[in-house]
Amino acid sequence: MKILKWEQLPPEMQTEAVKRYYEILQNKKGSLFLKRVFDLVASITALIVFLPIFFVLAIIIKMDSPGPVFYRQERVTQYGQRFRIHKFRTMVQNADKGSQVTVNNDSRITRVGKVIRACRLDETAQLLDVIKGSLTLVGTRPESPHFVDAYTDEMMATLLLPAGVTSLASIYYKDEARLLDGAEDTDKVYVEKILPGKMYYNLKGIEKFSFWGDIRILVMTVFAVLGKKYEGDYAEPVLNGSKEPAVR
Repeated sequence: MKILKWEQLPPEMQTEAVKRYYEILQNKKGSLFLKRVFDLVASITALIVFLPIFFVLAIIIKMDSPGPVFYRQERVTQYGQRFRIHKFRTMVQNADKGSQVTVNNDSRITRVGKVIRACRLDETAQLLDVIKGSLTLVGTRPESPHFVDAYTDEMMATLLLPAGVTSLASIYYKDEARLLDGAEDTDKVYVEKILPGKMYYNLKGIEKFSFWGDIRILVMTVFAVLGKKYEGDYAEPVLNGSKEPAVR
């Protein structure tokens, strides 16, 4: 995994806030190389294993509702480059013309989509993006350009690496849709309440980046999908008057 020279970074990333994280990664070239090798080996192996499941998912998605098998929304990855992500479609066609975030009991989610999302199977299609290099297995979740426009200077440091399939932020905010229930303006609440907390963990991930740290996060992700609850240390105001904290 290659890190560009400082002067080759997009102008909006050449800030003092980003430079601190850039210098940390410059000293991690060995771990970055192992990270890319592992991405390729693990993703190709997993893709072969999941291939029969992919065929089944494609059939039931097409049978359940009109539209394509894959959801291909534009997202942002390393150095601000845009790409079209692969996810198995779990919502009605053209659902992204509404809010950019999803809440529990969202009317746009299909019957089959609810099951696929509950098992996190929609995310497995992103193995294609990892092999291509648009994504990495562990890294900041790829946001839409709409939300990247709201990044602070420091948040831009997360674009030094490819976006990821999973991360500590993804684990701690696994129930993100529930946290947004009842919000009148879900996009606004996401930017003001959820995004800062997620970025806290994403930036910490760069500070403490290591190849074995990535392996640990992958293991945690498996347990999280199986139902294990992990608690974060980011203190965030309670949302929507709920008694549930923003981070679990």
